[in-house]
Amino acid sequence: MPDPCDLSIIIVNYNTQGYLGRCLESLSETSDFSAEIIVVDNASKDLSAEMVRERFPEAVLIANTENLGFAKANNQAIAVSMGRYLYFLNPDAEVQKGAFGAMISYMETHPDVGLAGTRLVNPDGSTQPSVESRYPGQKHAKKLMAGLKGDIAWVLGASMIARRSAIMHAGGFNEDFFLYGEEQDLCLRLRRAGWSIGYIPDAVVLHWGGKSERDHLPENVWEKKFRAELTFYHSHYSSNAIKRICMENLIQAMWRIILLKLTLPFYADKTRLHHKLDKYRVAFRVFLRTLQNHAVNIDS
Repeated sequence: MPDPCDLSIIIVNYNTQGYLGRCLESLSETSDFSAEIIVVDNASKDLSAEMVRERFPEAVLIANTENLGFAKANNQAIAVSMGRYLYFLNPDAEVQKGAFGAMISYMETHPDVGLAGTRLVNPDGSTQPSVESRYPGQKHAKKLMAGLKGDIAWVLGASMIARRSAIMHAGGFNEDFFLYGEEQDLCLRLRRAGWSIGYIPDAVVLHWGGKSERDHLPENVWEKKFRAELTFYHSHYSSNAIKRICMENLIQAMWRIILLKLTLPFYADKTRLHHKLDKYRVAFRVFLRTLQNHAVNIDS
């Protein structure tokens, strides 16, 4: 069995070989503490696993024969990891100088924090939003949120460090989530278990996936995102709260569609507007179907 170490760096990859190589190259600054690198490849078709074997033989590689999703792949890595701290990193991210030291120092001096996010920056150096004070639909489930520790609700999962003890306490990642929404669920379960969520501004990580990417997502990705949102609601909220949330989202999507169509003739960037229309059409469809299923379940 490998010796215990300070930090297990966990990366889940799926068809992002170009990003993954740069990500792994950025992990060299770990000389001040013991660390291991674990890459879980979810059956990529772009030879990502082969690249890891050839260029980064020091990394522990788990090469899945099918895409198991983000949550399950992280749990695979957690099961074989040896670190006191677990650092979850997206393959499209690059750790900047001094970030690891800042992470370890923060966790050592904040024993109440179970998990913390880092500062994410765009390639131009601007900061990406990565810290949230509320959960989706939280205003419809206020009683469920009473007594939670700390002011941070959740942090973006592209770069976050956690105590092994806290992750074990929470039961790892919820495998009902395939992709998207896992960090919201994990952070809420950690807070319900008595931990706080933290933020480490001195730990800077370059993240290639940002707002500009989200503005141009295809319909099938929005479908997955809204489905993940519903999984979060069903995992934590009451049936009545879910009904109110779906109704609110349905009305909002309907009005956004109407307004976007009215402004279409005057909009310079019509491609971007059409992407926004796609997003709200998907939202309308997903939340309407959920309300209809909700009504059927009540009637039966």
